[in-house]
Amino acid sequence: MEILSQMWSFLGLLTVLQNVLPTQLLSLLHSFYESLQDFFSPYSYLEVPEFNGYCGVDVNDLYRQVNLYLNSVNNPSTAATCRRLTLSRSKSSNRISFTVAPNQTVHDSFSNHTLSWTHHVDTVQDSLEEKRSFTLKLPKRHHHTLLSPYLDHVTSRAEEFERVSRERRLFTNNGHGSYESGWVSVPFRHPSTFETLALEPDLKKQITEDLTAFANGKEFYHRVGRAWKRGYLLHGPPGSGKSSLIAAMANYLCYDVYDLELTKVSDNSELRALLIQTTNRSIIVIEDIDCTVDLTVDRMMKPRTTVMRKRKEMVARGEQEESGRVTLSGLLNFTDGLWSCCGEERIIVFTTNYRDNVDPALVRCGRMDVHVSLGTCGMHAFKALVKNYLGLDSHPAFELVESCLRSGGALTPAQVGEVLLRNRGDADLALRDVVAAMQAKILGLGHGEGMECDDAAAAGRSPESVLMVGSPESWMKKRKESGGCGGGSTWEKKVKFLVRLRSLTKSDSGRRGV
Repeated sequence: MEILSQMWSFLGLLTVLQNVLPTQLLSLLHSFYESLQDFFSPYSYLEVPEFNGYCGVDVNDLYRQVNLYLNSVNNPSTAATCRRLTLSRSKSSNRISFTVAPNQTVHDSFSNHTLSWTHHVDTVQDSLEEKRSFTLKLPKRHHHTLLSPYLDHVTSRAEEFERVSRERRLFTNNGHGSYESGWVSVPFRHPSTFETLALEPDLKKQITEDLTAFANGKEFYHRVGRAWKRGYLLHGPPGSGKSSLIAAMANYLCYDVYDLELTKVSDNSELRALLIQTTNRSIIVIEDIDCTVDLTVDRMMKPRTTVMRKRKEMVARGEQEESGRVTLSGLLNFTDGLWSCCGEERIIVFTTNYRDNVDPALVRCGRMDVHVSLGTCGMHAFKALVKNYLGLDSHPAFELVESCLRSGGALTPAQVGEVLLRNRGDADLALRDVVAAMQAKILGLGHGEGMECDDAAAAGRSPESVLMVGSPESWMKKRKESGGCGGGSTWEKKVKFLVRLRSLTKSDSGRRGV
């Protein structure tokens, strides 16, 4: 009781002194007390306010990075050191994020040293606003050697977490590139990944390694004096997976995607304005570069007189044609000119179904650094599709599929995927339909090949129904009756091969029936 009475007497004395002593003297005593405490304390304390200066207008970017960093180290050991956390989740993300609750502390470790972050939230007197800040506590002895590398670590970790966790967007130009914003966007939620892509393992590995080296190559590109960008040319027949590969690249790198529609761009100036408005860490896509606008004229094959005559005609018209459209020169400057370095960490992707139709100046080294040829499914790609659609790792029909692939019956991933999707409830039926489609391609009965001869009667049917018409034996009989379309020996070899495949299928089904 005596101790409590003494404490009350001391507190009463402090209250009296606080009311009697001048404010300046109290502030001086408080500063002296804090300095004395800091002198004897083995730790240093650094404050990171939410806003810079006294006006509270300029946002402190380090405060935001510290908040992201503490969110990125979300693990059981870290969460256990903090008694209260604030959980949140946005509508556009499935990730649950947490922040340190007011006046709570989270401990961290770096270079075998223990550090801590305390989140302070104070209410401003006579106001509804709050003053927020983080306080970093670190050993005083290692203050100078520890602070700079630790803050670099916090910044890099926060940027990586922000890149991975933020909502990515799919942009397209709206035809008003010369204004403040020439792009409109929607959330980018394409499910394609390199795990689900129907690509050969070696090609998949080469692409992912190149993308990883590019994303981690900031210092390298700056050291060699090159703009931090990379060009990809994807070429192959329709349905070979060009768009799916672009989506997988964006998901792998967590980049935004800008789908540039050149037919909506009025001239080269608008094209440059659209480039300036794109952000870092993005993929700029121009699909079907050979047929979007007239950029693929073979300049070397044109007679010089024709070129000069067109120039004179354009001059006579006041060069309205040249200034009213996107030119090849403008697109070249877009991909590799001075304006192409106005941002960093960008990938430019061109796609085409016919590589030979693209102007060589667009696809030379330095503009399109990586050329990816996509075609029909190999065996590894086919197994990946079967795994994705049917959930099977192996099946007796794989041997028949491999034989068809060796005989030229390969299909594009889109064609195989459509057959598997249509019959995903019955794996045996799905694989039989795939084999039938491959057999039809070998004979030229489907997919637009060989339809001009004896199969013209079936042209009105859908490709799926055409694939199921008749059998290899009936095809041979029908071919002999019509006299063929030339190359009879090759036709007979193909049909004999398919008859042999059919007999193998029957024998295999007979063994399963037994």
